[in-house]
Amino acid sequence: MLSSLIWLPFLGAAIVGFLPNLSANRARLLALSIASGVIVWTLFLLTQFNISNAGLQFSEFIPWIETLGLNYSLGVDGLSIPLLALNSLLTWIVIYSTSEQITRPRLYYSLILLVSAGIAGAFLSQNLMLFVLFYELELIPLYLLIAIWGGTQKRGYAAMKFLIYTAVSGILILAAFLGVTWLGNAPNFDYNPLVTQGLSLNTQLILLTMLLVGFGIKIPLVPLHTWLPDAYVEASPPVAIFLGGVLAKLGTYGLVRFGLGMFPEAWGTVAPGLAIIGAFSAAYGALSAIAQKDIKRMVAYSSIGHMGYILLAAAAATPLSLLGAVLQMFSHGLILAILFHLVGIVENKVGTRDLDVLNGLLSPQRGLPLTTGLLVLGGMASAGIPGLVGFIAEFLVLQGSFSAFPIPTLVCVLCSGLTAVYFVILLNRTCFGKLDNATAYYAKVQWVERTPALVLAALIFFLGLQPTWLVRLTETTTTAMGATITATNNVQVAVKN
Repeated sequence: MLSSLIWLPFLGAAIVGFLPNLSANRARLLALSIASGVIVWTLFLLTQFNISNAGLQFSEFIPWIETLGLNYSLGVDGLSIPLLALNSLLTWIVIYSTSEQITRPRLYYSLILLVSAGIAGAFLSQNLMLFVLFYELELIPLYLLIAIWGGTQKRGYAAMKFLIYTAVSGILILAAFLGVTWLGNAPNFDYNPLVTQGLSLNTQLILLTMLLVGFGIKIPLVPLHTWLPDAYVEASPPVAIFLGGVLAKLGTYGLVRFGLGMFPEAWGTVAPGLAIIGAFSAAYGALSAIAQKDIKRMVAYSSIGHMGYILLAAAAATPLSLLGAVLQMFSHGLILAILFHLVGIVENKVGTRDLDVLNGLLSPQRGLPLTTGLLVLGGMASAGIPGLVGFIAEFLVLQGSFSAFPIPTLVCVLCSGLTAVYFVILLNRTCFGKLDNATAYYAKVQWVERTPALVLAALIFFLGLQPTWLVRLTETTTTAMGATITATNNVQVAVKN
């Protein structure tokens, strides 16, 4: 059942890439059909998902290389199923929003499907080595997507930087998983939080630190973030949607699933430091976004800030903050996707992303009124305006984290205000003002180009007004995880006393 979400895109990538005499238009339609099929199957899984069950569902287990402890083990719970749905949706958005005139379309669409399959496999894996295999699968495809179809200025540099950072991330995670299995005397690499209980606290801290740095690069957190602005800016808008909307969530998901899940005792020791890093990342991302002149780079830095909220929530590890962390992952993916898509439309029609050049785009006669109106919506959602999906996620993060870390939480509250500042700057300069009569004759935005943004806007509105649809999927699992952490911390306090 779950394997279909992995192997259908794999099969599609093989067909698109190797089927002879496949035209560009047919390659696009085939890739879009496969992505649509994955969405339909994901929706079916959502209807069958038992929201009252905190454990794994739809589990699949096939012995693979038993001598190495490698098994094909899949499962989904409330932590992973929203991210699985996000991956399916954004895969469709990425393929649909790609220009029909793209060069080397067969290679492009096959790489997109490979990345989608790898991300789905990582979210579903219940074997540590299987997770690493899927985690690393997206490395080369994304490198090629940036290097071949990226911007004209520094795409090779940005792609190589992404490759090196992500490779280091994978090495650290692999080393940590090997240490967990070998030092914990586990019979195989299957995910089992109980394996680490026999390890000393110092050993746990060393292994957890390796995971924190490895997943911190992928998120990325300050000061491990330096690959992000170049990669996001040089990537084409559809690939940037993949990078920020889904790929970064592998890092946050990994921190919660493996860092918090396998090392609850050590997590309590490092949690205050993580909360400070989260608050610092939020402040750094917001202040850096304010200083940008390139609207795509501004959105990229805003992503760093919002990832800091997730780290703060994970550090607090209360049932409410963990629920907020998962909702923030999902909502951030939707919001970043609509922002990158709209920025791509603006750049394509106007020919620039420079805030000092853009103005008057909200003009109903010669501007891009609907596109700019949707950009306003994306900015409001990112700033956490009530009624939109970003509000409920940030509210749960801040409410759930305050009792554990009041000062870092207050810093993040201030950063939420700074988010409104840099989006007001962006919208004020791009939406309003007088159009230049000599240059403001922009090509009309077709409805086909608007469709991805309209789909995302509808979800941002709907889940903002009806967040229980998302909360119910996750609440049982995050409540159980929070209770486990609380029980572990209580035992620690009792032992110390």
